[in-house]
Amino acid sequence: MEGPSEEKLASVSNLVSVFENNRMSAAGPSIHRPEEDKCHPPGSRSPQPPGSWEKPSLGEALEPGHRTVSRRYLSSLKNKLSSGTWRKSYLPGTDPASGTQEPEKRIVQELLETEQAYVARLHLLDQVFFQELLKEARSSKAFPEDVVKLIFSNISSIYQFHSQFFLPELQRRLDDWTATPRIGDVIQKLAPFLKMYSEYVKNFERAIELLATWTDKSPQFQEVIVRIQSSEASGSLTLQHHMLEPVQRIPRYELLLKEYIQKLPNQAPDRNDAQKALDMIFSAAQHSNAAIKEMERLQDLWEVYQRLGLEDDIVDPSNTLLREGPVLKISFRRSDPMERYLFLFNNMLLYCVPRVIQVGAHFHVRTRIDVAGMKVRELSDAEFPHAFLVSGKQRTLELQARSQEEMISWMQACQAAIDQLEKRNETFKAAVQGPEGDTQEQELQSEELGLRAPQWVRDKMVTMCMRCQEPFNALMRRRHHCRACGYVVCARCSDYRAELKYDDNRSNRVCCDCYVFLTGSVLPKDKEDRKRGILEKGSVLGSEQSLMCSFLQLLGDKWGRSSPRGWCVIPWDDPLVLYIYAAPQDTRAHTSIPLLGYQVAPGPQADPRVFQLQQSGQQYAFKAETKELRDRWVKAVERAASGQSPGGPDEDLSD
Repeated sequence: MEGPSEEKLASVSNLVSVFENNRMSAAGPSIHRPEEDKCHPPGSRSPQPPGSWEKPSLGEALEPGHRTVSRRYLSSLKNKLSSGTWRKSYLPGTDPASGTQEPEKRIVQELLETEQAYVARLHLLDQVFFQELLKEARSSKAFPEDVVKLIFSNISSIYQFHSQFFLPELQRRLDDWTATPRIGDVIQKLAPFLKMYSEYVKNFERAIELLATWTDKSPQFQEVIVRIQSSEASGSLTLQHHMLEPVQRIPRYELLLKEYIQKLPNQAPDRNDAQKALDMIFSAAQHSNAAIKEMERLQDLWEVYQRLGLEDDIVDPSNTLLREGPVLKISFRRSDPMERYLFLFNNMLLYCVPRVIQVGAHFHVRTRIDVAGMKVRELSDAEFPHAFLVSGKQRTLELQARSQEEMISWMQACQAAIDQLEKRNETFKAAVQGPEGDTQEQELQSEELGLRAPQWVRDKMVTMCMRCQEPFNALMRRRHHCRACGYVVCARCSDYRAELKYDDNRSNRVCCDCYVFLTGSVLPKDKEDRKRGILEKGSVLGSEQSLMCSFLQLLGDKWGRSSPRGWCVIPWDDPLVLYIYAAPQDTRAHTSIPLLGYQVAPGPQADPRVFQLQQSGQQYAFKAETKELRDRWVKAVERAASGQSPGGPDEDLSD
């Protein structure tokens, strides 16, 4: 019980910190003197009837006895709440007559005395401050009644509970202590009502802000508060001091009840009831702490929504912000990534663009991706390190983090949100998952075709249509993306439309293969696929099942003056042929070279990265990025030129 108690007291100390940050330097025209910062025991003076509040002169209002909340007092209060030493001033051990009493009875006597002082303070808050401000609001109309009610929240209910029920029960039990020496049953009966404190605690920070605002805004409001604070019953303490009392009360109950249980004999009849009462007090304290956390969560959430422009489709008080931060978006058209910003909630990921002029909203929400159905995985991309893929029903994003640690952190946060949502919905899922593998992944992608946004192939990764293998050009054959599979295709192969579920069943541009799969229709004969040519060996397949593959620079007049780069592949299923593609994702090779009988010769001495293929007057020259890569290519080509077949996957030389 010690651990939760310390956590709860820390939460109360945090509340005091909040109050300290939001406090006013003075509630009215008062002068603060540090040397007079002494903590007055609550309830040391009984409240006066409401009719006795008379307006003081200006000199009386400025007397040293009228103090506001000091920084020293608040620091002391936090330390005492954390250490438990605040109770030492209340211990009746200094009274010589108290030594003859039973230890547990002395604690009950202390509980009764502090409760009497507390009820007096509640009377001051509810019957004096609250009622006087309410009366002034109704008569002068200088400030709204609703403001007064918001400041004091449910203080009237708390006051009635303690004055009419809790205090009388304690008084009767102590008066009859000889016949009934127990207190646990009384607290058990009334402890559930202490949960009403959560509403007061939840409203506390807002109440302090309103109090500060209207003290500055309304002279009539300030005059009422200064008049009451300057009275004898207020004990020279400010309204903010008195409003802290309900926040501190439940921790004091727990400390007193803990000490009461420690003083009880092992066989005392009240031990079980007292322990149950302590558990209920702790539950009430936890209820208040939960209210504090909920208040903080809603405040943080509201600030985020303000930065997003308060768009109706994303504002939901039940959301929880899990992570936010900048990322880079990898574009399928541009070579350089773009600055973007992500907000990850428990149920959605918001993909945002920072506004240039940040007046009002700081971000524009470009895409919302639901966590339901979302997947995240790392991308192996040498050009863009620390890249990861977020695939959702609405859209698929290729993102780049600034470091490996940041990438892992984003992936873990996304996966945690996915797992948490799946755990909540596991009773509604029919999760039958087979072993992982490439074949199952291919089938899963086919099953999900049209159900989730695809990962788009980048434009620069292909030089020809991924369906008909015709080369692209800027005038006659431009690039288009299939909205179902993400392939880059020409206009002829994407001249179809199909409804996609991830886009609310709207009609989208799709390629011929996806059109057949999604609609079940048959293509016209003039648009059916022609027979596969000798060069139409997919580069993607070659990359995954290749003896050797990498980019090589093509040298010599055969390739043109610009010496372009080519994606070169020696496939496992055709190990004696070198296929040269314009781009890694192309489905048709630019040319192929049967390697059998070729001689491998070194390049010029000036550049050790160059090697040549020579046979019967034919000569091809290639340049690798590094000498090590050139040596691996020479080894692979020599094996193929001699007619040797690879022994198995262990001999893979691919980059």
